[in-house]
Amino acid sequence: MIHEIDEAIESLVKNEVLDGSGAEVVFEAPTKEWASRRNTPTVDIYLYDIREDSKRRHIGKLRTRDADGLVVSEQEPPRFFRLSYLVTAWTQRPEDEHRLLSAMLFTFLRHDTLPDEYRAGSLQDSPGPILIEVANPPAEQRQISEVWSALGGELKASLDLVVTAAIGSEPITAIPAAPKGLALRTSGTEGQQSERRIERPEPPPAGAEGSAANGAGPGGGRARRPAASGGKG
Repeated sequence: MIHEIDEAIESLVKNEVLDGSGAEVVFEAPTKEWASRRNTPTVDIYLYDIREDSKRRHIGKLRTRDADGLVVSEQEPPRFFRLSYLVTAWTQRPEDEHRLLSAMLFTFLRHDTLPDEYRAGSLQDSPGPILIEVANPPAEQRQISEVWSALGGELKASLDLVVTAAIGSEPITAIPAAPKGLALRTSGTEGQQSERRIERPEPPPAGAEGSAANGAGPGGGRARRPAASGGKG
């Protein structure tokens, strides 16, 4: 899934930001050594964090039922993961870098979700939309400056891009329901055979429980029998 999201973001940037300008799109760590080798306009989309969105995690199973209301399959609910990217522009002049960042910012703001034309492979089957967030405060009190310090690079203007996608599980076929009835076959000592079918009783309609059981009357109590006459006729 991760590499397919990389490819989707790359296609989005190339088609809607760069538009044939000739700038490269890479996914490398922007270290000092890497930056010193850049000699062409480049957009770097570095994946620096992957974590589950625990607030969207559900407990239990998702069940699929047939026309009779019987469970035919069940599966675990999807789990959502947030992929955080550090997006930077690299050119010979800061003004050109800022123009690239501005174009990418407006492009990502236009798309709250990843457009369908960029969803390929397993992303086509991913449950729900693939969310796109840009320039929001980092989660978990994490600072972008900490990312730059870990990379050993020099702090520069960047965009924090977060893509949230769901990973679903394969459905598991449920155990077939018991038949509505059973056939009971018996054999006698002289070869006689008989068969009797025992039907499973249908459940009472909602609200009808106890209304007719044990001779219950309309008021819910036990129906009274007429009092026997005490005198002789």
